[in-house]
Amino acid sequence: MSSQRRNDFLIPLLTAISDVAAIETAFLLSYWLRFHSQLTSVFEITLGIPPLAGYVYGSFVFIPMWLLVFRSRGLYGTRRNTHLSDEFFAIVRLVSIGLMIVMSATFFYRGFSYSRGVFLLLWITSITTVTTGRFLIMEFEKILYRRGRELKTVAIVGSNDTANEIFSLLTSHHYLGYEVIGYYADTAAAGPLSQSKYLGAIKDLPNDIARYRLQAALIALSYKDHPQLLEMIRDAEGLNIELMMVPDMLDLMTSRVRIREIEGIPFIQIKEIPLSTWNRINKRTFDILFSSIILLVTLPITAMLAAVIKLTSKGPIFFRQERIGLDGSAFPVVKFRTMRADAEVTTGPVRAKKGDPRTTTIGRILRRTSLDELPQLWNVLRGHMSIVGPRPERPFFVEQFKSKIPRYLERHRVKAGMTGWAQVNGLRGDAPIEERTKYDIYYVENWSLVFDVKIILKTIRAVIFGKDAY
Repeated sequence: MSSQRRNDFLIPLLTAISDVAAIETAFLLSYWLRFHSQLTSVFEITLGIPPLAGYVYGSFVFIPMWLLVFRSRGLYGTRRNTHLSDEFFAIVRLVSIGLMIVMSATFFYRGFSYSRGVFLLLWITSITTVTTGRFLIMEFEKILYRRGRELKTVAIVGSNDTANEIFSLLTSHHYLGYEVIGYYADTAAAGPLSQSKYLGAIKDLPNDIARYRLQAALIALSYKDHPQLLEMIRDAEGLNIELMMVPDMLDLMTSRVRIREIEGIPFIQIKEIPLSTWNRINKRTFDILFSSIILLVTLPITAMLAAVIKLTSKGPIFFRQERIGLDGSAFPVVKFRTMRADAEVTTGPVRAKKGDPRTTTIGRILRRTSLDELPQLWNVLRGHMSIVGPRPERPFFVEQFKSKIPRYLERHRVKAGMTGWAQVNGLRGDAPIEERTKYDIYYVENWSLVFDVKIILKTIRAVIFGKDAY
């Protein structure tokens, strides 16, 4: 096996071995819990204890089926670099599908009677063991990459801001497993990318694939450079290299193009409704339940914070401000006041920034911990906002952004949210609104209830470990 491709073999192999061991362990653990643990005092055994061999032999048939389900959904892809939260939701979904297949198979097999209790436990234990195994593999993978082992050799194509961002990301996050050997561009780079080796013009890349043993090219070109890109792709025909392109704004505007057919007539669908009626019902139900529970749980904290704000600074406890939400309609957002009451009397609307002198002492703490957002749960309960969605902006800034940023108003096709896809990806505070808009539009076009839960979990992590809130 070529050493160039070895790094795409080891981790998928170890992941598959881990899954086999995890699922087999789940079978044995589920059998023990149902028939030999303290659970038997709650769920009595009425038909005797079946032989363990029946479950062991069954697992030899069921495990390959489960692995095929995992494989069909890309869980053994190379260098996936997913977070554990992303992995967990995929595991829950695919374990559930695999278990349904297993239960369907046992229904038609009459040679052995499998316990429904074992299958219920198997769902819980297999999710736990598979997730644990994959977490260990992910940590092992990161250790390898930090030590310079199994790295994927890549070059960056382009010298713009996006190319600089890619370079900074890959060189500062070694655990991602990429080795940047240099960049190709028609003009020399400025910024962080200038620290990397200049490898030549864009057209030179195909001739250098074998020389540098390139495995991938990360392309960051604007639409103006597309003719050169097409020429490079044509010259790379027949050569083993992975080409990955970061879409520019023009590409982003056509990212959801689909072909639909109505009675034989093909239509190009360039825009669709983000939430169907039932999806809106599901999202609203989730918002009501989630906000109600959190409001009740945090009621003592809310009361304490209100008292502290009142005692430590002059002005009202709550801060009310008009924001723009669904369909461009205005609504009053409610938060704990974190700035002086006269913060914008002389300046007018000004976006918050790091070290903002208008922020009160308790306000800095509230912003850092995002506790100032708690009153917004009332906005959610009243239906003005959602738990997850694009962050609402003030009318003054919406008027500025809508004429400068392509597709900015697409953010208003769903309800504004307390947290969003942009925020959990580090785009908080005074992060560039162009970047935040890209993430917001991605959320609008790819919404699902599972996506919302994933963002909520990432939000908890960002609140605890993040440093971008001010």
